[in-house]
Amino acid sequence: MYYQIAYILFKLKLIQPSENAISFWMQNNHVKKLEYALKFGNYKTRQLAAEALEFAGKPSSIPVLLDAISDKVQNVSIAALNALERIDPEDEIIKTVIKKRFHWVTQIREASKKREANKGKKHKIYKWERASKKSFERVKEQLKRPMR
Repeated sequence: MYYQIAYILFKLKLIQPSENAISFWMQNNHVKKLEYALKFGNYKTRQLAAEALEFAGKPSSIPVLLDAISDKVQNVSIAALNALERIDPEDEIIKTVIKKRFHWVTQIREASKKREANKGKKHKIYKWERASKKSFERVKEQLKRPMR
C-alpha cells in the first residue's frame, strides 16, 4: 500500500521513488511503473528503473529502454544498454545499437581520462616572430647609429 501511495505521489511530481519502492515494483513485476520511472524520474531514479527493467526482462519495455539509451547521464544510458542486452540478446538491431553506443561511451571515457592525465602538464608555447617585426627592429637599430 505504501508503494502505491509513493507511485501516486511520484506521478503528481511531489516525490521521487526510493530504492525500496523500485525494488518492490521489480519483485512484483510492475513493469508499467518502472517504465514510467525511467521516463520521468531524476537521474538516480532512471538508473534504478533501468536496472530493475533488466531483471524484470519483459520485451514490452524495449521501446522505453531504446529511448533511455540517449540519456544525458552516462550511468542511465549504460544501465539501459545492459537491460537491452539482457532482455533480447539475439535481435540484430539491438546488437548493432548496443555495439555503437558502447563504443561511443568508451570513447568519451578515454577522452576524459586523457584530459585528466594532461591536466597538470605544462605545455610549451612557442612564440613565432613575424618577419615584419624583425625588420622593424633592424631598421630601428640602424637609425640609432650615426650617419656618415
